[in-house]
Parts: sequence; structure tokens; C-alpha cells
Amino acid sequence: MILRKSHSVFFLIICGLAFSLTGCYSHRAIGFMQERKDLPQYDTVAYKPYRLAVNDEIIYRLITMDETISKAMQSTSASMNNAESYRIYSDGTVDIPFLQPVRLEGLTLAEAQDTLQAHFREIIPDADVKLTLSNMTFTVLGDIGSGTYRIYKDRMTIFQALAMSGDVSTSGDRRHVRIIRPHGNGEPEILEFDLRTNTIIDSKYYYIYPNDVIYVSRAKGSFYRVKNYTAFIGLVTSSLSLLISALSFTPGI
Repeated sequence: MILRKSHSVFFLIICGLAFSLTGCYSHRAIGFMQERKDLPQYDTVAYKPYRLAVNDEIIYRLITMDETISKAMQSTSASMNNAESYRIYSDGTVDIPFLQPVRLEGLTLAEAQDTLQAHFREIIPDADVKLTLSNMTFTVLGDIGSGTYRIYKDRMTIFQALAMSGDVSTSGDRRHVRIIRPHGNGEPEILEFDLRTNTIIDSKYYYIYPNDVIYVSRAKGSFYRVKNYTAFIGLVTSSLSLLISALSFTPGI
């Protein structure tokens, strides 16, 4: 009877160890920049600059040598960080003081700046315009540091965006990361990709655009996994200690 109980105990221990070993996160599961052929292979796509859409808000600064005109027409402060923003309406135009409505929807920031400058030069020959986007932000949600963050540079990458938000948690599903990208026609585009493959570089998933929403769901089965083998050893040791303590107080063993 004692022998049978001992065999049962050892069998349970072995099964527990085998189950726990499958519950550890590996580099294959969570590592970035992997070159495995079994991962998705994404095509290289030329970078496309962001184009202004309805409800975007622009900030401009007007520069002219004529101080009187500059003070009269300058609708922003000297610092763009504190400037007033102007929204692009549903018809694609924006209302700028002293100008007729200017159509900016569909233009890049550089094109919009040139367009706005051309309109100002009709009334101020030496007008120079500097333009930026007020809502130059992206949002992250899910099993990650959720929040809204500012795009601080041109061609900001998915890795830089994730680093700003605190990186994907160990339990995050890197195989099915999603970017929800609004478009001017009102229909958002949902891009799903595997974050682990190195071919994500220069693919259509690589760069972050204004108003993007990055969503990382929790991986299936992550509840039963441990973060590393140190945690695993601790779990096994504590479990064995508890089991031995229980067996020592069991009659007949």
C-alpha cells in the first residue's frame, strides 16, 4: 500500500514538472527580430508620408519682415507649443484668419505648408509659413502600457512607439498585434501582424502615423505560464516543499 502511494506521488511530481516546463516563456514566443522561416515574411514597402484628413488640427506660424502686418495677422504665439490650432472641416477646408477657406485635406504637411504660404503671399509678398500637426499622437491599448503618446519624430517605428509605452508585457500576444488606422473616408483600416519577425522592418506595419491605435491582446494560455525559469524553479521548489510537508503528516507513509 505504501509503495503504491509512493509511486502515485512520484507520478504526480513528474507530471507537474512536465506541465510546468511547457509553461515558461521562450525567445521563440516573445523575442523580437527573429529570422525564422516559419514566421510571416512581409514585403518591403516604400514609406508614404502622412496626408491630412478631416478633423486633423494644424498649427501654423506666419513670418514676415513687416512687423505691423505680422502683429495684425499672427494668429499664433511665438511658440508653436502654445499656438492655437485649426481643424480641417468635413469639406476638407480650414478657416485661417484673413484668408478664404483653404482646402488642405489629402495633402502632406509639406504640401499643406506650401499651399498655405502661397495664399498668404497673395496679400503679404514676403510671407513665410511654418506648419505642423497638433494631433501628432498615437494610442496604445491592451496588454501593454496603455496611454496616448506624442509622435516626436518623422518615420517613428512600431518599436519606438512600444518603447515609449513601456514595451509589450510578457503575456502580450506578439503574433496578433493590431493597428487601427483611421482614414479620411471614415472607414478605419485594421492591420494585423506578427511582431516577432525581422521582416517587419520597412514593411507596411513598421511606421506609426498620427491617430494610430495599437492594440495588443493577452496571449491565450498566458495565465498558466511563468515569466522565466527562475520563477519556474521557485514555483517547483515551493510546490515540492508543500507536497513533502503534506506527505509527512499523512498516516501510513
